[in-house]
Amino acid sequence: MATFAAASAKPMAVIDNSQLSLCQKKFDGLRVGYAFAKRKSSSSLKVKSVSRINMALATDVSRFEGVTMAPPDPILGVSEAFKADTNDLKLNLGVGAYRTEDLQPYVLNVVKKAENMMLEKGENKEYLPIEGLAAFNKATVELLLGADNDATKQGRVATVQGLSGTGSLRLAAAFIQRYFPGVQVLISSPTWGNHKNIFNDAGVPWSEYRYYDPKTVGLDFEGMIADIKAAPSGSFVLLHGCAHNPTGIDPTPEQWEKIADVIQEKDLTAFFDVAYQGFASGSLDEDASSVRLFVARGMEVFVAQSYSKNLGLYAERIGAINVVCSSSDAAIRVKSQLKRLARPMYSNPPVHGAQIVANVVGNPTLFDEWKSEMELMSGRIKGVRQRLYDNLSAKDKTGKDWSFVLRQIGMFSFTGLNKAQSENMSNKWHIYMTKDGRISLAGLSLSKCEYLADAIVDSYYNVS
Repeated sequence: MATFAAASAKPMAVIDNSQLSLCQKKFDGLRVGYAFAKRKSSSSLKVKSVSRINMALATDVSRFEGVTMAPPDPILGVSEAFKADTNDLKLNLGVGAYRTEDLQPYVLNVVKKAENMMLEKGENKEYLPIEGLAAFNKATVELLLGADNDATKQGRVATVQGLSGTGSLRLAAAFIQRYFPGVQVLISSPTWGNHKNIFNDAGVPWSEYRYYDPKTVGLDFEGMIADIKAAPSGSFVLLHGCAHNPTGIDPTPEQWEKIADVIQEKDLTAFFDVAYQGFASGSLDEDASSVRLFVARGMEVFVAQSYSKNLGLYAERIGAINVVCSSSDAAIRVKSQLKRLARPMYSNPPVHGAQIVANVVGNPTLFDEWKSEMELMSGRIKGVRQRLYDNLSAKDKTGKDWSFVLRQIGMFSFTGLNKAQSENMSNKWHIYMTKDGRISLAGLSLSKCEYLADAIVDSYYNVS
């Protein structure tokens, strides 16, 4: 004990932090080595278990942590809200898809007949060429410009089948980005919500030109012309061939002449989006008159087409991009580059919708039936447009002029309601529409017009 006490009474050696740290590292190393040896002697089942734990720990942090939630699509979001509503009075006036008077989806009779023809022929499912079905391409350009059009007969049109209007616009945007880098596209204010997305994703700069005048709920033609005149030389001007989306407001034939004058004088290029040929007025020729005017002047133009509305082929994604050139040689070169762009995007387009269009347009009997069905569809929309106007005029005791509803054309109507008023339509009246005040008359029946008029009048006057 004395020895121990004496020994313990000796002054202790001072150990600094660096020595402590070294000791700790050595101890940790021994511990890790022991654990490793112990693991090596464990059964294979235990090794696998430890590996799974280590893998789970390693994947706790996702590589996609930096990916934010995308905002909901404004149109599809309207449909989701409509589906969730259990009220019997609810109306979906957001999506631009034709409905019958019973508000049910409609498959055209000529489409059913064309599909039966395909079954009888035993059409195969082989890959199409990159540019699409030859019979479709021939039919679609003749439908757009007319079979006797000089540009068609002279082979000055580069036509490539696209994935409906959206895909056709996107392909053209990629072409502009590659061969006209930095050149801007002028887009109407307002426009279809996807136009800006398409050009943004293609890396094509854009600016807006005035189009809608909220004071008159009509066309701001002077503002439109002034903005087009101010555009840099070489710019592209995106125009809605007919039934402007979202306003339903189209230029008059005289105004189209003036628009063509300015675009030609300023060395600009017109880029038409034609989504409603035959569906707007009921006449294929009348609805293509704006495009034909520009082509008749010898102007080079882009035209994107869609068959979603006029043939009801929404899910078939069938359309085309056409580039009218000054020569057949230019058209051949342009088409080759459109195909080059399409190849890495989607390789080649789907065949089913293309065969339907080719069969309908190429068969005189089906073609006449189709024109009759388009007249019926456009006629039904004109009927609800008239009924809505009558109900609005009867219920609004202030004397407000609602005639803009009749002046608009196609499936859409710009009501003039603002965001808060549009939200009142949904929250109070169970009527679902886009927040810019656009309604789709294709989703309206004659029996619901009075209810809609009540909702519009209430929202317009009672919500600021």
